[in-house]
Amino acid sequence: MNTPTGRERTARLRAIPLTDILRAADARPDPHDPAKWRTPRGVLSVNGAKFFNWNEATGAGGAIDLAMHLNRMNFKEAVDWLARRFPVPQPSIVPSHASRRLELPVPAAGPLPAIIGYLSGQRRLPLARLQPLVDSGDLYADHRENAVFLLRNEQNAPIGAELRGTGQETWRGMAPGSRKDNGYFAAGPQCPHAIVLCESAIDALSCRILYPDHLCISTSGARDNPAWLPTILARGQTTYCGFDHDDTGERMAQAMIARYPAVRRLRPPCHDWNDTLRGRA
Repeated sequence: MNTPTGRERTARLRAIPLTDILRAADARPDPHDPAKWRTPRGVLSVNGAKFFNWNEATGAGGAIDLAMHLNRMNFKEAVDWLARRFPVPQPSIVPSHASRRLELPVPAAGPLPAIIGYLSGQRRLPLARLQPLVDSGDLYADHRENAVFLLRNEQNAPIGAELRGTGQETWRGMAPGSRKDNGYFAAGPQCPHAIVLCESAIDALSCRILYPDHLCISTSGARDNPAWLPTILARGQTTYCGFDHDDTGERMAQAMIARYPAVRRLRPPCHDWNDTLRGRA
């Protein structure tokens, strides 16, 4: 099997779309100007592979430079940071029918107050909505200060987890071995007025607050054809695709509606449902 050289690896990382880097660094798009992003280091403008920080009057180009700038890292640290978050898919050396064992993070009590503080403070999710999730085990903290949102199947068994970093390095990911086509994270009443499909657990919780009588389900990423979607549609309830108000969200929503014409589009007024919730507060 061929492996990339150091130069090829660096070139691949440098070519990662800047918007992907910004989201991985927990930056937020400006609701009034899609080219501008709000970051801990100020407002950045993005034009293709170039960026400019208006607060610091500096700019550069490429994903590595942006990672260095946002995280105050040197070149090697930025390359390692990018490689961890945007790994190269490797060819499988096991039969295609083989599956990886689910490895859920071990719950850690110590970081839990900080996790709840992050979700209630920065994300504006009410404690009254979070505590039942903690009590049921659908939300917990691991020792790396990640918020862990369990995905469950129709039998209520855990089949995966969404991970959200809340420490010094904010990131999104899945627990190894997660089967996100076999189940999902959901928030809402048992007999909902309608169903909304969201891109993440935090967005599902946010949408549920904005639409209290809706069941809000995370697809764990913008995906147009989750394997469980036909079962959801068979319930006969109005189902909305509530993916992010961006190019990826629109593209995936259109693809989903093309596959399933019964699905309707419900756009967040801001970039996503959590931005909308925070904007309302």
